[in-house]
Formats: sequence, structure tokens, C-alpha cells
Amino acid sequence: MTAKPRDRTDESLIALRRILRATELYARDLAQAAGMTPAQLRVLQVVDEKGGATPKALANQMSVSQATVTALVDKLVARGMVERRSSEQDRRQINVVMTALGESTLEHAPDALQQRYVRAFEDLADWEQAQLVSSLERVADMLDAKRLDASPVLTTGELPSANVSE
Repeated sequence: MTAKPRDRTDESLIALRRILRATELYARDLAQAAGMTPAQLRVLQVVDEKGGATPKALANQMSVSQATVTALVDKLVARGMVERRSSEQDRRQINVVMTALGESTLEHAPDALQQRYVRAFEDLADWEQAQLVSSLERVADMLDAKRLDASPVLTTGELPSANVSE
């Protein structure tokens, strides 16, 4: 028996809601376990991977604006997880570096939702990956969301008014 178009519409909306709900639940679990947002966790991960990074490099890697990175880094600095330090090569350049508290927090943070997705996605055949990316891009188009600033961080919640990315 073939599903009716209306049934498919409902099924697609249910699937979207499950994805949104999974990101909400992960963000709540992360907030309880590590006291930070998924976007803040991603900043810690990038800084850790690179051994320090400029705000511009963070913005580029996370595909968000520098204003968004500044707000994220400000929160992490206030919590003592990262520091801003002048570069030894160019005193005008500022690097974001991890503190011992940041390293400990990162070590004990739950596995990021996008990391679970990446592992499962990479296990798919090439054609399945291409089909999934195409379908997700189509959904973004249908929701008029292609113009939104977005990083590869699965999160929901409050977004800064100027940048739709945190």
C-alpha cells in the first residue's frame, strides 16, 4: 500500500520535529553536564584542535560571523575556559587559547550531537551522502533558510538578532 501525499507530508513534518527535538534535548543535556551551549563547545573543540586560533580563523572554520565568534569567546573567557593572548609573532593579532578549565570541561563534555551525525554520515555510501545533502538543501530552500548564517553545529534556542548562527 502506497502512502498518500498527505501522509508523506505528515511523515516529513514528524521527521523534522524529531530532528529539532533531538537538538533541543542534546543542548539541554550539554547545558546540565558542561554548562555551555553546543556552539560554545564547538569553539572549545576548534581551539583545542588547532592549539589556539584567531577569532577570524574560528569564524571561518565554524562558518559564522566574527561577531558571533566574539560573543561566544566572550562567554568562554568570562567562565575561565579560554583566554585571549597577543600573538608572539604579531602583537596586533589576538589568539584564543584554552585554559586548564577549558581542557577539563572539553574532556568531560558529552559527545556532540553533530559528531554522532558525522560518524553515521561517513558510513553511508557516496550516493547516499549526495542524496541526503541534496534533500537537506531542498528542505532548507523550502523553509527559506538558505540565507541564514549557520555553522555545522546542531543547536536550537535563542539566536542573536544580527546573526542567526549561535
